[in-house]
Amino acid sequence: MSDTEITLTAPNGMKISLPTGLFINNQFVKGSSSETLTSIDPSTEEPICSVEVATEADVEKAVQAARAAFNNPAWRDLTPEQRAKLLHKAADLVEQHMEELFTLQALDVGKPYPSSMHGEGPHTVGCLRYYAGWANKLHGQTIPVSKDKFGYTLRQPLGVCGAISPWNFPITNAAWKLGPALATGNCVILKPSEYSPLSPLYLAKLFREAGYPPGVVQVINGHGKSTGEALVAHPGVEKIAFTGSTATGRHILQAAGAQMKKTSIEAGGKSAFLVFADANLEQAAKWAIAGGFGNAGQICSANSRILVQRGVQEQFLEIFERMAKASKIGRPFDAATTQGPQASRMQYDKIMGYIESANRDGAELVLGGGRFEDLGDKGYFIQPTIYKGVTRDMKIFHEEIFGPVLAVTAFDTEDEAVALANDSTYGLAAMVFTENIKVAHRTAARLQSGMVYINESNNVDWKLAFRGSKQSGLGTELGESGLDAYLEDKVIHVNLGLEI
Repeated sequence: MSDTEITLTAPNGMKISLPTGLFINNQFVKGSSSETLTSIDPSTEEPICSVEVATEADVEKAVQAARAAFNNPAWRDLTPEQRAKLLHKAADLVEQHMEELFTLQALDVGKPYPSSMHGEGPHTVGCLRYYAGWANKLHGQTIPVSKDKFGYTLRQPLGVCGAISPWNFPITNAAWKLGPALATGNCVILKPSEYSPLSPLYLAKLFREAGYPPGVVQVINGHGKSTGEALVAHPGVEKIAFTGSTATGRHILQAAGAQMKKTSIEAGGKSAFLVFADANLEQAAKWAIAGGFGNAGQICSANSRILVQRGVQEQFLEIFERMAKASKIGRPFDAATTQGPQASRMQYDKIMGYIESANRDGAELVLGGGRFEDLGDKGYFIQPTIYKGVTRDMKIFHEEIFGPVLAVTAFDTEDEAVALANDSTYGLAAMVFTENIKVAHRTAARLQSGMVYINESNNVDWKLAFRGSKQSGLGTELGESGLDAYLEDKVIHVNLGLEI
């Protein structure tokens, strides 16, 4: 075994050979400094292992390798069908090694296993296969101008793409970026969050096994303020794709804008979940649980603002509270667990601060409101928490909490519901629950968000675009339009005999 590989034994008994180096030019290598990054198990607060950290010099090496790969006939001259075959092979390997990938993810960020494997795993594989299918369907246009001239367009890859992925969905979000980038012929340098370094390294091993040429796919761990900034600022990187907080997204836009880089940002959210009086309240409550408490509330499009028509508010809350109490908070490898720990001490402390703020502001606590104590004093576990009587002037109405804390606000009319929902700087998603088809579509059209779910919540499909408006981001991931972030159109003018 090399000095950039270790064997981990997980609580489920699985032994995993995990590379810990920087994945540059198809090799796992040591960083150019002695600094390492230690992953902490959020369910025990114990260290798991350490991985290499990429310095600015290491980012330089990765960019140079990617640029060489982009110009290398071994990648540049592949037919679309050959690119598709490689991506299908990578999808096959991800499918074959789901247990290893999602075991590492459970260790790293506390996601329940195997529920995350059976939920996120097929989505990850499906996303890669979906974009593999697009590789040979990227056509330009032919435009007749006159009898003496026509033009045509070529849809071409950008070059070297920096992909900065988040800690809440480290495997799935990597696929959202790798799939379209590779299908379109780009080279990718993936920088995972410092809070989720492990599973992306194993993913790199699978892409190498799939047969990608050196430099096409690379993974470099490190901190956002050093490794991430070096990647964003490097003049040899043509595009940045980022998923994370709105504050960091703004910073990346400023840095990338100085070099006119193509940039796509998927940032924060404060999604409104509208429950009208005629809704199926049992179904609405089930979706509110899934979309609000799923992944311990650590979802950018989480339905964290529950807006309920006043006449059914108490009935809805009764159902909602009963279902929330049925949540099984536990360690990631306990089969019954439906909610694991928060991913880090940082996130735990932030959420507890919002709970204190809600109490100070006068929100009425319905359920939870503190640390989950049944598992002892270790681990970042927070009770599913529901507040009612939340008003527009409270922090928990406006600010993204990114945890299992849901705010319930009553409304009387459709117009009031829409006004409350739109009273946000964010615009990622919204949810509408009603049996009235006219109300459903009328409200969906008026809501200021990139996505609206009718009678469901956060049911993401790789065939449909995932996008936000306002301060929830720029650009699109997933769907056919997700390809546009990794392509540029070149216009060719053809003179058939026009003379000056």
